[in-house]
Formats: sequence, C-alpha cells, structure tokens
Amino acid sequence: MVWVRLVVLGLLSLAIPLQASEPPNPTAGPPPLDTGSLSFPWSRLRLPGYIVPLHYHLVLHPNLTTLSYTGTVRIELRVENNTNWVVLHSNRLRITWATVLDQNLAPLSDRVGFPLNALPVLHHPTHEQAAVFSPKILSCGQKYFLFLEFEAELEEGFYGFYKSSYRTSSGETRILASTHFEPTSARTAFPCFDEPSFKANYTISIRRSPAHTALSNMPVKTVVLDDVLVEDRFTASVRMSSYLVAFIVCDFSSVSETTASGVKVSVYAAPDKLQQTHYALKAAVKLLEFYEEYFNINYPLPKQDLVAIPDFQSGAMENWGLITFRETSLLYDPATSTGSDRLWVTKVIAHELAHQWFGNLVTMEWWNDIWLNEGFANYMEYISVEATYPELQVEDYLLNTCFAAISQDSLNSSRPISSAAESPTQIKEMFDTMSYNKGACVLHMLRQYMTDKVFQSGIVRYLRRYIYGNARNQDLWDSLANTLNTPSTVHLHIKKMTNCLKHLDLTTMMNTWILQKGVPLVTVARQGSRLLLKQERFLRTTHPSDPAWPGLQQGYLWHIPLTYRTDSSPSIHRHLLTTPTDSVEVGEEVGWVKVNVDMAGYYLVHYDGSGWDVLTQLLKDNHTALSYMDRTHLIHNAFQLTTAGRLSINKALDLIGYLQSESHTVPLLEGLAHLEAFYRMVERIDIPDITQNLRTYILGYFRSVIDGQTWSDKGSVSERRLRSELLSLACHLEHRPCMEQAKHRFTRWLDSNSTLRLPADVTETVYSIGAQEDRGWEALLNTYTRSLSETHKDKILSALASSQDTNKLHRLLELGLEGHVIRTQDLDSVIVMVARNPRGHHLAWSYVQKHWSTLVEKFQLGSFSIRNIIIGTTAQFSSTEELSEVRVFFESIRKQGSQLRVMQVAMDNIQKNILWLQRNLGTLRSWLDQGIV
Repeated sequence: MVWVRLVVLGLLSLAIPLQASEPPNPTAGPPPLDTGSLSFPWSRLRLPGYIVPLHYHLVLHPNLTTLSYTGTVRIELRVENNTNWVVLHSNRLRITWATVLDQNLAPLSDRVGFPLNALPVLHHPTHEQAAVFSPKILSCGQKYFLFLEFEAELEEGFYGFYKSSYRTSSGETRILASTHFEPTSARTAFPCFDEPSFKANYTISIRRSPAHTALSNMPVKTVVLDDVLVEDRFTASVRMSSYLVAFIVCDFSSVSETTASGVKVSVYAAPDKLQQTHYALKAAVKLLEFYEEYFNINYPLPKQDLVAIPDFQSGAMENWGLITFRETSLLYDPATSTGSDRLWVTKVIAHELAHQWFGNLVTMEWWNDIWLNEGFANYMEYISVEATYPELQVEDYLLNTCFAAISQDSLNSSRPISSAAESPTQIKEMFDTMSYNKGACVLHMLRQYMTDKVFQSGIVRYLRRYIYGNARNQDLWDSLANTLNTPSTVHLHIKKMTNCLKHLDLTTMMNTWILQKGVPLVTVARQGSRLLLKQERFLRTTHPSDPAWPGLQQGYLWHIPLTYRTDSSPSIHRHLLTTPTDSVEVGEEVGWVKVNVDMAGYYLVHYDGSGWDVLTQLLKDNHTALSYMDRTHLIHNAFQLTTAGRLSINKALDLIGYLQSESHTVPLLEGLAHLEAFYRMVERIDIPDITQNLRTYILGYFRSVIDGQTWSDKGSVSERRLRSELLSLACHLEHRPCMEQAKHRFTRWLDSNSTLRLPADVTETVYSIGAQEDRGWEALLNTYTRSLSETHKDKILSALASSQDTNKLHRLLELGLEGHVIRTQDLDSVIVMVARNPRGHHLAWSYVQKHWSTLVEKFQLGSFSIRNIIIGTTAQFSSTEELSEVRVFFESIRKQGSQLRVMQVAMDNIQKNILWLQRNLGTLRSWLDQGIV
C-alpha cells in the first residue's frame, strides 16, 4: 500500500505477571475459564520475542447472511525462553476456547478435536492483545501448538475481515466479504502474532455456500462437505508476515492468462464489470514478466490474482498472490476512462506487483522502515512502466512525485523518512508522502548517482540476501556498498565516473537523507571562475527551530550528490557536497549554470546575485538549451522560493514569461498550476481587482494554447492531460468560447437522455458547466446512481461538487455521510471536493467539525482518509482567524484522544498561506497592474 531509527528491543519472558493498564473489555467476550487472580503478563505494545509462530492452520466459516463468522486456528510455535504464557494479538474477537499442546500430542488433536483442558485467556483491549496461560511451563527450545476457537462479526469499515456490497445492473444488492490487514488489522480477523517480523507459513481453509467463490493467497482444492456447504482448502503459503494474509468470499467473475514462466494471472470483478478487466490483465502479465527479469528472481507463487473490491479505502493492497484494489485502480473502460486513468491503473498495478518482491519477499523489520516497502514500490512504478509502456510517458510524472514530497518536507511538521511508530494510529500515519514520494525520490537520486546497473545489481543482492526475511535501512546500504566493492562487469560503468564512488561511505551519506527530516536548499553564486555553494534546510514557513539531527552539531547537513551543466559543455558535471559551504571550478568563459540536472537530486536550488536573471533570459532566448525537465525544475524552484520569501514573485513570474513559446506539456502544466493556485487563493478571499487581473492575464497570455485544444481524446497521454486541465481551467475562468462549447455538449448529452458519449478527456469539464443549473445537477446525480464505471462516477462527483448552490453542496455531503448513493469510501473525496469550491470551503469545514466522531468511526484515526479530510478542508485557509479556529478545534479533539501528526501539517499549511499573502500579494498586484496596462 504506504521513520528517527527505532531500535528493536530484545524482549524477555516475565516470571511475575504484570497488571494490565486497563481492565479487559466486556464486549470482547468472557474468557473460557475463570481467570481467578491472574493478571495480564505483558505491558508493552510490541509482543514478546520469545514465542515465535511457525505455521498457522486457519479454518474460517463466514456467513454472508448474518454477517458473522466462526473460526479455529492452530499455531505451531517455537519457544525461546521458559514461560507459562503465550501473548499474541486479538482485537474484537471472542475467543471461546484455548489450549496448548506439545508437538507430541498435537497430531492427536486433529483426529479427536480440541482437547478438553481449556486454558484461561486474558485480554488487554488497549494493546489489542490476548494471553493464554499454561499451568505447565513451556520450555525453551521446544515446539508447541496453540489451539484457539473464536467468533466475530464482519467489520463495517475497511479494515480486517469486512463486509462489502455491490448492486447489479438489475438493481439487486449482493454481499461479499474481503480483507485488508495492513498495517495492524490481521488481529481483528483471527488471533495472530501481528507484527511484520513474525513471518510464518499459512494453511487456510474457508467454508462457504456453493453459490460463492473463495480466494486466498494460494491455489485451492475444493471439498464438498454436504448439500449446502463446501470447503476450499488452500495450499500452504510461503513464509510471510500476517499483514499479507488475505481471503475473499464473493460471486465475482474472472479472466485469466499465464505468464511466460507459468504463473496464472487472474483479474476478478463484479460480473457486470468483467469487460473492464481486460486491460488490467494484459498489464499485470506484462509487468510481472518485467519484474522477474529485472530482479532476476522468479515470482515464487503459482498464481497471482487481482481483485476489484467495491468498498476499498486505499488504492490497492499487495497481499501476496491476492492483490486487492479499489475499482478505479484496476478497472479500465475505454469509453469513459481518460489517458490519465489508464496511466493510473498501470502505475497502481506496477506498484503492487513490485511489492511482491519489495515488501513481501523481503519485508521491513518494523514499521519505522515502511519506506523500504513503499518508497521502492513507488519508484519501481516509473522504472517498470517506462520499460513496458513507453507510450504512457510515465517519466513525465516523476517530477510531480518529488514536488509533492518537497511541498510537505519544507514544513516544520515534516518527519524523517525513518521515524518512530509504536501504536496502530502512529503506524497508519507512516503511510504518507515521506514514505512513498520522498522515499522514491531519494532512491532515484541514489540510482542516478550510482548508475542504473550498479543500483539494479545492488537491490538484487539485497533481495537475495534477505529473501523470505526482514531487513532494515542498514541492510540495504550494506548490499549496495558490497556491490560497489565486488569485482564485476558492472564496474565498467563506475570507471567512467569520477573517483568519488570508490571511497563512498554510503551509510553516512544515506543516513543524512533517511534519518533527518527536511529538504536541502543549495544556494549557488558565481565568483570569477568558481561556483560558490552553500547548503541549508529549506523551509516555506519559519526558520528551523527544532533540534539538529544527532551528530550534526552545526544543524542540518546533507551529503548531496550535485549535478550541473553549463553553456560551455554538454557534459553533466558531478560533485558530492558534504560540507555547509564549498566551491567548484566552472571556468571564466561560462555564461550560465543549471544545477540539479533534470532534478536527479532531491534538493532545491537558489541562484544568487544575477543567477535567476541569466536563466530567465536564457529561457526567453532559447529555452530548448535546457531539457524540459530542467525547465520544469526551474519553474518549481522559483515559486517555492517566493513562498519562502527568498525570491520576489515578480522574478518567478518573469521566468515563466517564456511559456508562450513552450511546446512541452510538463513545464506548461507546472507554470499554469502555480498561476491557478494563486487565482484560487485570491478568488476565495475575494480580492476583486487581483482576481480579475489574474484571470485576464492567464486567459490572454495562454489564449493560443487554450484555443488550440480540441474537444476530443486524441494525442499522447501528456497531451490529453494538458487538454483536460487547460479546458477545465479556462471554463473555471469563464472563458466564453470554452463555456459555450461545454454548454452545447452538455445540452446534447441531456437531450440524448444521458446516452451520448462525450470524449473522456473533457467529460468532467462539460459536466461541471452543466451542473450549475438545477436540471443538469439532478440529471448528473441520477446518472451517478446508474453508472457501472467508477472512474465515470468520480468525474460526475467532481462536477456535482462544483455547484454554486450551497444547498446542493450540503445535500452532497449528506449523501456521502449516509453511504448509500455515494459509497463511504468516497466520503473523504466528497468533503475535499466541496472544500475546494469557494462556496463550499466553510461548509465542508463546519461539516467536519460537526461530524468528527462519525468520520473517525468510519475511517479510523491515522488513516489516509482522515488525513485527506484534515488537509483538504484546511488547505485554502489563509487568515490568522481561520488558523485560530482550526487550532481550537484540533485542541478540542486532541483532548478526546485524537492525536495526529497531520494536525500540525494542516496548521503549517495555513501559516504558509498567511505568509505567502503577506510576502507576495502587493508585489503580485503591482506586477499584474503593469502587465495588464
């Protein structure tokens, strides 16, 4: 799916029981025997390390009518310290029977059923743990079998073993049950050792009605039990962590193909949506074959299923052999999906398949290093899709991945990639921009520095060294360093580089990126023939006030692999900057210098003195002297510096003056994105003169590229994305030709009784114009309820949320909260869409405050949806009054137990907006006045 280093503590058995911090929860069900004077024997969130699970035999019988299930589990254990207790995870399960047998007696239990000597079970609800007491000492070095019977209801949310449903084209509602365990929800489905380092084998059996299908991680053999019940017996899994276990009971249909190496790949979906699975099947086969070749390690399972789940909170989940997806992340309908939709589906499949190696085959030891899973999978999206689907131009989107990371990393509320996380809520919060985006960008920087082949050889070495095991940051650095020091043909590439790699201290270098928060700013200045360099932490709000990273007495310091180009040579020059200041020789004859070539490095660059003026003139005279990535990077850096008060906004606006001559979509979109962000900010706070002048400037300056767009689905993915975003912005700015064209197409669509097919790239823009009138809004809502394409429904939802009628916006929020017409999985998106509407931002924020407890019940603290709601509803706030209101609300829910890092991120964002207005509003007004005149 998605840390200061946490030292894993060696946990010892306790001879004397410890009192639980809270009494057992009565709703968890009574223990099978009177526990007498026994008290819970463990006081830590992490399980003791002296009981090691080896093999689970799990039997489940879900009832899709009563929405409950029963289960039994037999866990083979190895004991590494004498103890009377087995402590494991259990959350909201009713354990009705427990016993422990040694390995000699355990085989008898298979024939005669569970033994009669039931053992006491204690519960520690706040730690989500259960403890089974054995009167007989469990001896060090011996194996035992823990037997448990349990029962529970199917969960109502999106975690654990939960209920989902869908409506057929005839209107019938059908129920299914699916799982989502990452990070800490396997314990809500069956008692287990629910930590990533407790890897074990799993043999799973599921009892069901013949009308359904059961799926799990491994292939299945079905046995008929009687006329109304069958049992699916899945073969034993490879060793894996509990969060990767998965099972589904449904009535889905599937399509299948076999890879060149013999792996059966199947894509499952609701029967009415089977026609939307074919693209995903082709992509999955192609990408799986690529990864087997790239990693030089065969996919270890005989099958790989990909399943579209109707109710799914995240984008997808990499369960080994049974990947689950939100429908919009797997299903592709050429009639209603845009080029960007196709790219998204391809990237998500690539991400989850990369996890089958990074995450599944080799798993982080603890959640503080989740970036080893998510950062790698995020980065492998780009490597794999670029190789298998070059026409999708996925490399154009890597810059945006890094820009998103910098946006959060340049706030004081950022965190190191590897950070401490103990509780389930803290662990959920780790699945964020730092783990995914920054992790990917740091890996990209390292790959560019080490060369592609050295990097590839190093990660293959890492995978082979820790196969079926767990790893930490240091293990990755050791594998890459050993690759550098091992004679091989790879080193032919090193010889062509500078000598810096020969004596590279990779651990020290990478620790500055992984164990330290923030993004560096490198300031460069010309002094004769030399280029002066200075590094510091870049902040968009205030100066850093938190303590320096341990070991760096002088504050923030990175080992930065600098790259630069000049006008005197086409070569890329390299320099490892490891000190606060340094300099390099560039030559007197050099006219311009561009640092961070193609943004291969995760750092920003500020050109002191006349540096920005020189580059602005270069773009005006001959912008193709720089690559499109370098042009995009310059635009991004300039506007980031204006936010931080390091560069005047008129300098940044002058820099993008060349965009009238720009033909590449990526720098065009980057420049327009900043202008649109400025427009939406001044529009929201209602500054009429700047709003009008900025609208006039954008429409006038970019008129030719706007009017040159066709209302079709033609062109490359990047060209189609430019069309979608340009026409959407033009209509939002009330560009008359755009609005007339959109109204005309919407009228034709209405007159066709919603059967006319609109070009997918402009559908959302057309719908947004049509939604401004009552008839159009109601027609779109009616179409939403009938559509079988989730990507199409997302476009309708966005249009509905663009209405200027606050009553309709409130109705939309109510529909999202009810969860019938609009699925609960989409509620956070609805709230954020309404918040982005200038007429809806206060409405959405008030709604969140009013229904906070309900939202937490639906999504869980720390989840992506809760974080999305918090950031999305506060992102546009830009006054001290709004900041104060947000702070008061956060303080009130903090007292109720809602303690989240994202709250500080939200307040930092508001402070950033306040500072932006203070620093730039006057200059922007003057610049526009001069330009309009």
